[in-house]
Amino acid sequence: MRYFWTITFMFIIHFSFAQKEKDSIVVKKIIDAVRVQEAPKIDGILDDEVWKKAPIATDFIQNEPNPGNKPSQKTEVRVLYDNTALYIGATMYDVSKDSIMRQLSQRDEEENTDLFAVFIDTYNDGQNGYGLVVHPTGVQWDAKYSEAQGQDISWNAVWISEVFIDENNWYVEMKIPYSAIRFPEKPIQEWGINFARKIRRLREFSYWNSVNPEVNGFVNQWGKLAGVSDIEAPVRLLFSPYVSGYLEHYPYNVSGKSNYSQSFNGGMDVKYGINDAFTLDMTLIPDFGQVQSDNQVLNLSPFEVQFNENRPFFMEGTELFNKGDLFYSRRLGGTPIDYYSPYNQLNNNEEVIENPAESQLLNATKISGRTKNGLGIGFFNGVTKSMFSTVKDTITGQTREVLTDPLTNYNVLVFDQTLKNNSYVSLINTNVTRRGSFYDANVTGGMFKLNTKTNVYAVSGGAALSQKYYPTDSLGLGHRTVLDFKKEGGNVKFGVGYNEMSDTYDPNDLGFLYNNNERSGYLFFAYNIYKPFWKLLQFWSDINVYNTRLYNPNKFTDFNISLNLGSTFKNWLSAGAFYIAEPIETYDFYEPRVWGRFYTLATNHNIGGWFSSDYRKKFALDMNMNFRKFDTKGRYRLNITGGPRLRFNDHFSMVYTIGRYQFVNDEGAALDLNGSGTLIGNDIIFGKRNQTTYENVWSASYIFTNRMGLTLRARHYWSTVNYNSFHVLDENGYLTSSNYDGLDANGESLHNTNFNAFNVDMVYRWVFAPGSEISLVYKTSLLAFNNNVAASYSDNFKKTMEEPQAQSLSLKILYYIDYLSLKRKKD
Repeated sequence: MRYFWTITFMFIIHFSFAQKEKDSIVVKKIIDAVRVQEAPKIDGILDDEVWKKAPIATDFIQNEPNPGNKPSQKTEVRVLYDNTALYIGATMYDVSKDSIMRQLSQRDEEENTDLFAVFIDTYNDGQNGYGLVVHPTGVQWDAKYSEAQGQDISWNAVWISEVFIDENNWYVEMKIPYSAIRFPEKPIQEWGINFARKIRRLREFSYWNSVNPEVNGFVNQWGKLAGVSDIEAPVRLLFSPYVSGYLEHYPYNVSGKSNYSQSFNGGMDVKYGINDAFTLDMTLIPDFGQVQSDNQVLNLSPFEVQFNENRPFFMEGTELFNKGDLFYSRRLGGTPIDYYSPYNQLNNNEEVIENPAESQLLNATKISGRTKNGLGIGFFNGVTKSMFSTVKDTITGQTREVLTDPLTNYNVLVFDQTLKNNSYVSLINTNVTRRGSFYDANVTGGMFKLNTKTNVYAVSGGAALSQKYYPTDSLGLGHRTVLDFKKEGGNVKFGVGYNEMSDTYDPNDLGFLYNNNERSGYLFFAYNIYKPFWKLLQFWSDINVYNTRLYNPNKFTDFNISLNLGSTFKNWLSAGAFYIAEPIETYDFYEPRVWGRFYTLATNHNIGGWFSSDYRKKFALDMNMNFRKFDTKGRYRLNITGGPRLRFNDHFSMVYTIGRYQFVNDEGAALDLNGSGTLIGNDIIFGKRNQTTYENVWSASYIFTNRMGLTLRARHYWSTVNYNSFHVLDENGYLTSSNYDGLDANGESLHNTNFNAFNVDMVYRWVFAPGSEISLVYKTSLLAFNNNVAASYSDNFKKTMEEPQAQSLSLKILYYIDYLSLKRKKD
């Protein structure tokens, strides 16, 4: 094994340096902005005299499909500014208006459409910036960009744009208020800037300042904006008050308890510019009842399921807080820390009649910004209230409360210093403080990335220390270290890295980590071709080697090799294939659920492929398939997902995805319906089981205008588990025979599972003014699981629809108030 790593690494180094590297120094164009006394009228028609004074940015360069080539159509951009805003005027020349693709979409969504975009790096650090995009339909799309986090489309700003289309061309006018962005306080501004245009019918994407796919980074490849001087950051004080009402129905069908309930809520989001660099964001009495439902799954693994964040406040402007992967915002308002304790404290004749599954968020605050010297500072605070379950005596009728979650304070503090050559160094601290006799937690971490001058090679790494403070004055300490060396530029890329986590490292009070207690090393080698050749537009490939051991005790756990190939053909069909092998037996120390024991996983091979057809067409198709074969008799996994995309017209579209995941003769701990493992004396019981899962997701949207739309998402997830046999896990991790039959006294299975999750989210949204909207949302949801495995999909679906469903109808009105607008009206 030692020789394999040495020879592989030497081959990669030799092959990499044998390649002729192109100059990676980015040539930056310069465009001058012109100060105006009278602002242009934002109507999409560039006929104001002030536009004629501005220099023209043109001569765009293709990024796709022919990097470095001249685009098929000409684009011209002009930049103006005054004391309140930056103005962009763009002319997109074309052959006819019928050639301009313009499918309507919701804000921040990109469908089958052309687009124009402006990107601004106000601190000119080459790492952080804003992107503002306009479609020919007038739909707006905006995002933040950072070196560490990439593109963050959850960021939303209030800015103005208008579009005009004539017989051949289309035009955009944009007003970007200084209140929407942040910039340093100095007399002469030095900003990075770039412009982009997509011609969808040709799938052509071009930039004013070339963005070369062979060069690592995005913001660092923007041009320069000159001429902006003597501007001041305005008073940034923005309010977004809301009111909402809910009508909810659940068929309790209990005497004296109504099946209907209603509630009314009110609260506010506040954004305040503390100074030119820092902004305070606060949500007071938040209401997240309208966010999209989670994708619930049947979890047979020993690890927690990680859900996506769908709450706007925790999605927007969190690029600083996400550094180091120590902040998982779903911890706030998540499952109470002692959620299961009431069930373990029941006296005779008692039952739990109410136990909230989510903690209630009282308020949350963010302060973030970056100084003119490139120091980013972020502070986050959130508070959740004490949560109680209700326990009832079934004889006397008396009730009592059991504390499941104390009043909890969550904090995150981040310092992030940008360095030259697209490098950075960061320090992150997270802290969780709980009232009363519960433990507190603290994690401190640092990370860095140092690039060479050409931005081709990089060394990155980090370290973190986790601490837990218990009421007994005991202290739990754990650590993590990471170190990587990578070649990130050019056609040839490679890297080597090491990751170590102690068995006591635990960031999960405010972060997310599947498992600790690991030492792992990796090698990767990639070769990409970005320019068209033969019948291909692009080609990419990589090979990866991973070796993993436990930290304590120092024991081998896993070794795997993977190969990935992918390409886009000249007919815009994309396809790929992969192969993953675990060529030697590996050891799973988590599946037995008893520390110190392990399960020996047989050698196995996983092969798969995928394709995605051209989304420009009214009908497109995606497919993905993989087959994993274990060197155990009759054991394999076959997964198939895919579905069509239908575009009926520029208003109405639909996507349907179906997945079937089949695990045959799979091996794992014999779990009951509560997810607990089975022990008989000192024997750990494993099972051989068949698990079949179907997931159907249907999404449809009808967009009336660029400010109004109706969307529908329905998801049904069905997973069944049938145990074929039961075995005892021996000391070597192999399965041996057992007399255990997995049945209760009535002959019913203790382990077979029939799990269903069904959700519908239907949303009508009308943006009646910039930043202001009315949303009407209908939601229905159910979770059902038992040990009666249905015979067929239709039979299961029929029975599932007979289960009680929670339904809600809600109306929310959000109004955006800008202090400056109020002040101007008053003046």
